[in-house]
This record gives sequence, C-alpha cells and structure tokens, in this order.
Amino acid sequence: MWLYWLIASGIFFVVEIFTIGFFIFWFGIGALIAMLTSFFTDNLIIQSTVFLISSTLLLFATKPIINKFSLNKDNMKTNVNALVGKTGLVTKKIDPIKETGQIKVSGETWSAITKDEINIEEGSQVIIKEIKGVKAIVSPKN
Repeated sequence: MWLYWLIASGIFFVVEIFTIGFFIFWFGIGALIAMLTSFFTDNLIIQSTVFLISSTLLLFATKPIINKFSLNKDNMKTNVNALVGKTGLVTKKIDPIKETGQIKVSGETWSAITKDEINIEEGSQVIIKEIKGVKAIVSPKN
C-alpha cells in the first residue's frame, strides 16, 4: 500500500506546481506520512485517518506562517498605480482649457490635467489623484 501513497503524494506535488495557492502541498506531505504509517499497519482506515488528520493539521498550523511571509498583493501598488498619492512638481503650466501641462514625479515626466478646472503655475507642487491613460490627474498641494 505504501506505493499508492507515494504515487498520491507525487500527484499532489505535481498539481501544486500548477496552482496559485499553497494548499495542495500539505496533502502531498500528508500522503507521505500515511505512506510511513503503511509500513507499520496494513489497515487502510488507519492510514486514511492519518492522511486526513496530518494534512489538516499541517494546513492550519502553517497558514499563519505562510500568510506572514507572503506578500499581500492587494496592498502593493505597482507601475502607474504606485504614483497615485505622490507629490509632483509642475514643469509646464497646467491649463485645463487647452488640456496642456506637465509634471515631474519620481524622475519621470507626465502629461497632467486637473479635474478642478483651475490653472496651476509652473513650479507648483501637485498631488496625483489618478492616472488615466498617459495623463496624470492632479490637484494643487495646499
């Protein structure tokens, strides 16, 4: 019976490779523990119980550790989303009527417009409210 547990473990590990979460891995470890149990008893109910209990315990015992070391992608802003909320410097007057203007933020130059329909003079500081396409929507920093 140990061979079946070894094959099951291998299948769990292969399936884990193709999944995003870190969930099925523990069933592979549980199958290995059940395989070790099969060396001591031929009772399939005991082996299956060991498999279920060990997999469940490993899953719940390690979940807080995995969550601690994994990055929370909901809170991590990347690319243009990382610019929202940052302060920029107006390098070319922002005119909402002509829809012209530029800002410099994090070493990059962006075309900028305002929703407030106000002119913002060159040299002023602005806060980026959102990014739409290739334009930063800004408001004056008070």
